[in-house]
Amino acid sequence: MIDFDKLLQGERRYTFHSHTQFCDGHTTMEEMAAAAVAADFRHYGFSPHSPIPFVSPCNMRAADTAEYIERAGEIRRRYAGRCNFLTGMEVDYIDADWGPSSAYFRNLALDFTIGSVHFITDFEGEPVDIDGKFENFRRKMTDRFRSDIDYVVDTFYRQSQAMLAAGGFDIMGHFDKVGQNAAYYAPGIEDGSHYRACVDALIDSIISSGVTVELNTKAYVAHGRMFPGERYLPRLVAAGVPFVVNSDAHEPARIDASRAEGFAMLDRLRR
Repeated sequence: MIDFDKLLQGERRYTFHSHTQFCDGHTTMEEMAAAAVAADFRHYGFSPHSPIPFVSPCNMRAADTAEYIERAGEIRRRYAGRCNFLTGMEVDYIDADWGPSSAYFRNLALDFTIGSVHFITDFEGEPVDIDGKFENFRRKMTDRFRSDIDYVVDTFYRQSQAMLAAGGFDIMGHFDKVGQNAAYYAPGIEDGSHYRACVDALIDSIISSGVTVELNTKAYVAHGRMFPGERYLPRLVAAGVPFVVNSDAHEPARIDASRAEGFAMLDRLRR
């Protein structure tokens, strides 16, 4: 496991969450690397969406992992002394047989992994991506989840708890990501006792685990929120949970997006 406090030593010119042509990113690794160096980043992590055991347009293919790792190594050597490029992966937790703790990922030559939940099972036991655009989420609510938003929320947080218990990752990715689409579908749901109980139980487990949590800034401009939501930060900071502030960029122009605001939120709570 990476000790991010030791690695960073107060350095803020970094991000460990980014996507390129190997998954659903909009440009190449080389273009992202050049942008990171131009922006004076000192540490930069590539983290393609991992291979998964079914077809997904957003996830990299297992057949491409060797090429990805090779390219990441080339970029690290090219920019040695200017920026520390790390070879990571955002690993989807699917079930007990497929997630960050699986032998497949442990045996890859990765510097770090982000553990994330994007897929939950529908009522027929089939995996469904509940991330992405709200229009798609709303359609899936009707077609796959019988309009049962409580089922979606419960299943997402149960999946997240299972991933945390299994371990095998360095950073917990956007742990309340379902909240964005859930709140658009059912306004006010995050203020309800049921939703809050789900989040609080996961936060309890995060605090007990000692895992590093990302403050994901990707949605701040478009949706006015970070992951985790600002309402959850006081409890996490007070408990001493370690944070990294990640942009989750899919294109060069977004590699530093809203990270200053993310640091400002954490700084206010740490005073």
